[in-house]
Amino acid sequence: MTFLLPLAAEGGIIENLQKSAQETAEVFGVNAWALFSQIISFSIVAFLLHKLAYKPILNVLEERRKKIAEGLANAEKIKVQLAESEARVQEILTKANVDAQRLIDEARASAQVVADRRTQQAIAEAEQIIAKAREATGIEREKIMAELKREVGRLVIDTTSRVTGKVLTQADQKRINEEASREVAA
Repeated sequence: MTFLLPLAAEGGIIENLQKSAQETAEVFGVNAWALFSQIISFSIVAFLLHKLAYKPILNVLEERRKKIAEGLANAEKIKVQLAESEARVQEILTKANVDAQRLIDEARASAQVVADRRTQQAIAEAEQIIAKAREATGIEREKIMAELKREVGRLVIDTTSRVTGKVLTQADQKRINEEASREVAA
């Protein structure tokens, strides 16, 4: 490019460019000192805005972005923990159901054993009651039979004494009682 400047200077190209720039500046009303001062003012304002406004705003935005990222990470952790908790709850419920079913089965088995014992006790008690009733019936029967024998003997003696018209002796009464007893027992 340095070799183009001497060529441009020889042909008057640079002079034409300067002249053309001055004409354009005059047409649009451009003042070089005003333009230069505006450029410096704009640069100062841009620098101050960059230092005092843009950087703090960018920092705040960066902090927000980090907090949002942390929040999303925490949400993912919470989802994982929730899934683990639900799995643990399901395991506990399954175990509790198994234990409850086992306890119910054991209770049923125990109830059946108790019912069987009670039934056996009731049968044994019924058999004892029946045996006692038979024994009592046998004793009562023997008493009734003894009373019947005495009554039959007395009736036979009374009847015999009336029919024969004589008073029977102790030996006769004993013999007639024994014969009557044998016939009643048969």
